Amino acid sequence: MTPEEPQSDPIAPQAGLFDIPRGERRTRARVVLLTGPSGSGKTWLARRVGLPVLNLDDFYFDHDHPSLPKRHGIVDWDSPSTWNSAAALDAIVTLARTGSTDVPIYDIPTSARTGSTRLDLADSPIFIAEGIFAAELVEQATAEDVMADAICIVRPRAATFFFRLSRDLGEARKPPLTLVRRGLAHAREEPLKIARDVALGCQPLSFGEAEQVVRAHLRQALLVRQAGTA
Repeated sequence: MTPEEPQSDPIAPQAGLFDIPRGERRTRARVVLLTGPSGSGKTWLARRVGLPVLNLDDFYFDHDHPSLPKRHGIVDWDSPSTWNSAAALDAIVTLARTGSTDVPIYDIPTSARTGSTRLDLADSPIFIAEGIFAAELVEQATAEDVMADAICIVRPRAATFFFRLSRDLGEARKPPLTLVRRGLAHAREEPLKIARDVALGCQPLSFGEAEQVVRAHLRQALLVRQAGTA
């Protein structure tokens, strides 16, 4: 079970967003939930397509949050229990229905939230929410009628290990030995991670296939919008 967020959290669910009857909901934009193993290229793909991006990794709990799971003697940041799924879902629904929302800024090296920022979709009909736990939100986002698609990027394990380690060392996310140890654990567990994401509703695609699908959703959404204003 995911721990509850402290009452002092400045990024709190907005009242009323989740109790609108389904037939009365108004969706300004739809979300592509983008997940995959760490190092699979989620962030790079989001940048390539040029759509607004909600970074779901910014919704991690702080390192001193009570009852965080432990592994290898440190907090197990690969567990969904270290992540505030309720706040992440709220941000997605708010963006889809209003076009903007406040989102946290999270510093991975210190494992702590450092502030917040405003994310505005600028009238885009599609946005991306990317992170290793994105699949956890497929069912709820579908129920809220804000989904465009859910994708799990699949690449060779050697590639994800290399890209992940290069990124983490370059950003000094954790001590080098910890990064290598976690990287090897990620590589061993990658097939299980992908299988879970698929079971939760994501379609497994290569990097290139994922880019094509996201661009196709954008083209379709723009065509629908144009037809509605003609």
